[in-house]
Amino acid sequence: MRLACFKGYDVRGRVGEELTAETCRAIGRAFAAVMTPGTVVIGRDVRATSEDFASALAEGLLESGVDVIDIGLCGTEEVYFATDHYGAGGGLMVTASHNPIDYNGIKLVGPGARPIPPAEGFQEIHDRVAAGAEAPTGPRGTLRRENPRPAYVERVLSFIEPTALKGLKILVNPGNGCAGPTFDAIAGALAERGAEITFSRLHHTPDGSFPHGIPNPLLPENRPVTAEAVKAEAADFGVAWDGDFDRCFLFDETGSFIDGEYLVGLLATAFLGKVPGARIVHDPRIMWNTQELVAAAGGEAVASLTGHVHVKAAMRRVDAVYGGEMSAHHYFRDFMYCDSGMIPWLLIAEHVCRTGQPLSALIGDRRAAFPSSGEINFRVSDPAAAMQTVEAAYAGDAPELDRMDGLGLAFPDWRLNLRRSATEPVLRLNVETRGDRVALETRTAEVTGLISAFAS
Repeated sequence: MRLACFKGYDVRGRVGEELTAETCRAIGRAFAAVMTPGTVVIGRDVRATSEDFASALAEGLLESGVDVIDIGLCGTEEVYFATDHYGAGGGLMVTASHNPIDYNGIKLVGPGARPIPPAEGFQEIHDRVAAGAEAPTGPRGTLRRENPRPAYVERVLSFIEPTALKGLKILVNPGNGCAGPTFDAIAGALAERGAEITFSRLHHTPDGSFPHGIPNPLLPENRPVTAEAVKAEAADFGVAWDGDFDRCFLFDETGSFIDGEYLVGLLATAFLGKVPGARIVHDPRIMWNTQELVAAAGGEAVASLTGHVHVKAAMRRVDAVYGGEMSAHHYFRDFMYCDSGMIPWLLIAEHVCRTGQPLSALIGDRRAAFPSSGEINFRVSDPAAAMQTVEAAYAGDAPELDRMDGLGLAFPDWRLNLRRSATEPVLRLNVETRGDRVALETRTAEVTGLISAFAS
């Protein structure tokens, strides 16, 4: 029987019911046995249970003879960086990111911050925890505390030229998650290197009680506070992060939220200005805008399955300089092929300065050229039957059909992607058109009607 806290790629569960300190200790033991890492980096977010859970993880590793480097309160990407920086055999980040306040979890990586294969190493870790193996005997590992943040900041700033950042005002909102201290370190380093940026800070102090709600700017109801602050501060743009800041979300100078698919295209353009002819990896949910921009800039667009394990593998396979998902995960070859929530806003700030255009102008034309529905989720009684119904309705007339990630159907002027959730009876629909918002609304309504017949 599968433990409820083990999801597709990581550990995540309700505290006290699905995830406890003892579970974390067992995960530490299992990680040691499966990965034989030698040394492991551990970090944690600001949630109330994270310090205890990190200590339990460390104890499971230490009693298994593994040395532990504790980097304390940090973001997930800092664990990725430190794992590579210290040459550790693995990294464990205690975080529930944007999940409800009564949840916690663990993100796990191997050497070089590489993902752990779900069907192999991750499954074996699960099986060992589920079996309740006894505590190992033998020499204990050693624990030391390190601060990799200065080296991390150097790596992050290597993606831009700080002196190119002139005359900007940026509103930042960590949502009382982990991003505040790390952002401050980056902002200080920017100032030392000659960047001329004014920052306004909102909900900046880490606070595990999340007095302003769980930081998850992907939810529409969580966006107005940042949007209004951008306008009130007359900022050039705004940045908001989720709890462990491996995702960042941008707002233009009018307070308008920038959907993830358009940010992927903009970042691809920025990178191709730095690395001509580079390959760019993107997910297949909404992709026409990205493909057109990459082609226009002389690059090569490569589609990948959705999910960080798949995107990172695709990037390594084709040596892509950047990979982006519409869910606000952005991956960088020169950052261990890992996702970062700090590198994207820096690249956008540099791009705005170099082009001399406001963010609304850089994004507005793309929204008009390729309107999209955004991801629409449906809870259904029979996902397979619902997908078959949609395929039967449209596939016969579709010039292009692909099954890379669910069902992809492309027509001359519109396209849909419909995929199943890996963990829930949920279907996720995305629709895009070529410059026709009326057609977008019509086609989205048509497909929605077909799926809604299976609503649970």
